[in-house]
Amino acid sequence: MTQHPDRPRRNFYGRLKGKTLKKSQKTYLDEDLARLSPGPVGWDENPGRIPLDLEGLFGGRPVWLEVGFGGGEHMVHQAALNPDVGIIGAEPYINGVAMLLGKIRRAGVENLAVHPGDARDLMDVLPDNSISRAFLLYPDPWPKARHHRRRFVTQEHLVPLARVLKPGAIFRVATDIPDYVRQTLEEVPRAGFEWLAERPSDWRAPWGDWISTRYEQKALREGRVPHYLTFRRN
Repeated sequence: MTQHPDRPRRNFYGRLKGKTLKKSQKTYLDEDLARLSPGPVGWDENPGRIPLDLEGLFGGRPVWLEVGFGGGEHMVHQAALNPDVGIIGAEPYINGVAMLLGKIRRAGVENLAVHPGDARDLMDVLPDNSISRAFLLYPDPWPKARHHRRRFVTQEHLVPLARVLKPGAIFRVATDIPDYVRQTLEEVPRAGFEWLAERPSDWRAPWGDWISTRYEQKALREGRVPHYLTFRRN
C-alpha cells in the first residue's frame, strides 16, 4: 500500500511485544486474526482514506469501540452481554491480541472485530458519528510529566474520538492514577464531552455491567483506588 500524502505520520510509544508467545497463541494469531479484522485499516494512494464498512461488518447493529483492550477480558464480557452490538477493539500489544483471541474462542462470541494496532489508525477510517459507546480502561499512565502528551486523553486522540462518536454516545474511562483522572477531567470536556457525575459514588463505584480486569486487580493489590468516569458526547 502506497503512503498517501495526507496520511498522518505518527510516532508510537509503548510495547508491541512481550514474552515469547505460546504455541496456542501463535495458532490463534495465524488462524483467527485475519477473520476478525475489521477490514483494511489504512489509506490508499487513490482516493485516500478508506472508510470502514460497518454495515457490512456488523449488519447494522450499534457499534462500540474499546481503545487498548489489554488482555481482552472486558471486551469479551461486553460482547457476551450484548449480542445485539458489534464491538471493535484496538490494541497494538500483540501478546494482548493473542490473549483476546483465545478468550474469543473459549467464549464463542462472534460480534467482535480486532485491530492489532494503533487506535489512531482505526479512528482515521471510522465514519463520522458511527460509534455508540467507547471505552478507555486502565490506559498506559505515562507517569513522568514530560510524557503526559503521550496519554490518550490529549486533544490529538480525543478530537478524532469525538468525530466518530454519535451525539449522545457514552465514553467510559477507568484509571487508578490520580493525575490521569485530573488530566481526563480537564481534556475530555474540551473535546466536546459532558462529565456525567452528580455524587462521589458516580466515579467511585464501578458500572453495573463492569468486570474487573487483571490491570484493576493489580491496582487493588498495590493499594491504588480505581476511578470510573463517564462522559457523554455533546
